[in-house]
Amino acid sequence: MTDKDTTTLFTSLGRLAPQLKPVLWPLLGGLLSALAASIVALLIPQVYRVLVNTALLPGNGRAGIVAGAGVVLALGVLEAGLIALRRQFVIVPATTVETRMRTSFYRHLQSLAVEFHDHWGSGQLLSRAMSDLNFMRRWMAFGAIMLVVTALTVVIGVCLMFAMSWQLGLIFLAAAVPIVIFGFRFRRSYGRVSRKSQDQAGDLATAVEESVHGIRVLKAFGRGQEALESFAGQAQELQATEIHKAKSLAVFSLVVTLLPEVALGTGLVVGVALVAGGRLDVGALVAFFATAAVVAGPVESMGPLLAMTLAAKTAIERHFEVMDAVNTITDPAEPVRLGAAGDPVRGELEFSGVHFHYPDAAPGAADLLDGIDLTLRAGETMALVGVTGCGKSTLLQLVPRLFDVSAGAITLDGVDLRRLSLAELRTHVAVAFEDTTLFSNSVRENVLLGAADHPGMAPADVLAQALEVAQAGFAYSLPNGVDTLIGEEGLSLSGGQRQRIALARAIAAQPAVLVLDDPLSALDVNTEERVAARLRTVLAGTTTLIVAHRPSTVAMADRVALLRDGRIAAVGTHGELLAGNDHYRYVLASLTEEPRDLDSGLDEGLDDAPGDNSSAESAPTGFRGTPPAPRAPSGTSAKGAPA
Repeated sequence: MTDKDTTTLFTSLGRLAPQLKPVLWPLLGGLLSALAASIVALLIPQVYRVLVNTALLPGNGRAGIVAGAGVVLALGVLEAGLIALRRQFVIVPATTVETRMRTSFYRHLQSLAVEFHDHWGSGQLLSRAMSDLNFMRRWMAFGAIMLVVTALTVVIGVCLMFAMSWQLGLIFLAAAVPIVIFGFRFRRSYGRVSRKSQDQAGDLATAVEESVHGIRVLKAFGRGQEALESFAGQAQELQATEIHKAKSLAVFSLVVTLLPEVALGTGLVVGVALVAGGRLDVGALVAFFATAAVVAGPVESMGPLLAMTLAAKTAIERHFEVMDAVNTITDPAEPVRLGAAGDPVRGELEFSGVHFHYPDAAPGAADLLDGIDLTLRAGETMALVGVTGCGKSTLLQLVPRLFDVSAGAITLDGVDLRRLSLAELRTHVAVAFEDTTLFSNSVRENVLLGAADHPGMAPADVLAQALEVAQAGFAYSLPNGVDTLIGEEGLSLSGGQRQRIALARAIAAQPAVLVLDDPLSALDVNTEERVAARLRTVLAGTTTLIVAHRPSTVAMADRVALLRDGRIAAVGTHGELLAGNDHYRYVLASLTEEPRDLDSGLDEGLDDAPGDNSSAESAPTGFRGTPPAPRAPSGTSAKGAPA
């Protein structure tokens, strides 16, 4: 990534060239229209010169005056038409570029690895996707064109002024030298403060988003005032930066406005002396000051236009900071397809010597996963247990390649995951996380988010089956049934309801491998057993790897893998490990007590709802029909001694 402090203005602006190339001709048409409008405006003073020197002389009739007025009117109408034409030329290309860049930005965000999003605030990304691109569009459509036209207008105007009187032209030119010097200083200082302002705006957007998403926590702990004070502090810092920006621009505007006005005042005195001495005619003097008046507008606008350009430079740099981020999780050059020969995907998952450490881990730190060797047979359910922080959830995230292994390999049906395209891999692997994320859509759209076309099943059938398996029949009793909008992140639902919708989403994908990161933690044991029973029936051939934090979840698995010190310490059935592994008994004793789902009372009356016709009494006790080993009763340890 280019250093934002050393990047030149033209280097930064030049990065837009590939985006502007497809719309170059319309933008060039807008530039030429704006330039033509400025030239027309500069022609009007020349008409004044002719009028003063000829038509307004004593003895001339009205015809010359009327003709001159007609010419001025025609030039004014032409100027207005050219300005309107400039807008017509640029508005569509500029918005097209903005839309294309915003879509490309979002596509790139989607492709970047999870580790990138772990280090970027959502508000920073949001401000780049919206505010910065909107600013770049306005600069492309107006700022860039008018900056060029303004500079050319000043140059052409000064040349005309020199042609009318070189003495007066020198006075006006002398005023431009301090403006140029001050402009260079202004560019450096304003560029820094503009960058600071846009970064602070991004931080402020992040604070707003976090407060809105965490509003329940703030209210529950009575910390709204503290959050407000923190936000107010950030807002005041942004205010101070914006005031600093405004003061810098005000000083620059003062310089570029005052010096030309002083030059004009001085020129008026000198011009009258030249006319009195017969070295300049009255028409030329009038035309000179009329031209100076036309040039004064562009000179005064140089400050805002330069500020706009510098802010656009910052916006471009911020945009490409994200676009230049390298995606570390990519498709192979020649991806392999599973089942290409017509064989079904079995779902056999194998971890071979898997090592992993997070990219930002301290140098020399031990790997979080330090040589994982584990095989999941096709169609079996394996529970993964271990003490908190041992890397269980991290191991699960390696399966859909949210992260890549640091060493070793993970294979699906004997094929290294890195040899599969991401699209195909994530077709065969579905995930349900403990921290559920739902989108601001209907229940139907959330559940069918990852569902592919299933032969012989309509989308409505896939939806009904997924909700029934996940024991999410409550969805039918919502105000608009499964078409009810559930709100941002599903916060209008309870924790247990969100988890069941997320589980239904994973089930609807009908994957070969189902990865579950304790997705039933908010459910009571009866609901959990009903879900497990239906999973056994509907996903009988699906390989399931589940992180378990409750003894009941562990007991329902075919086999259990114990993760300790970054390695798989033991693999066996729940009963085998309970009888022969001290650390397993310690981990099991430390698992959380069985909670009761806060919305289970609501669901008890919904057993007759469509897609929710199972009962706790008839529910089998295992994913694959294997009865669980006896669990220690509440209040006792795994060995039967008092806990």
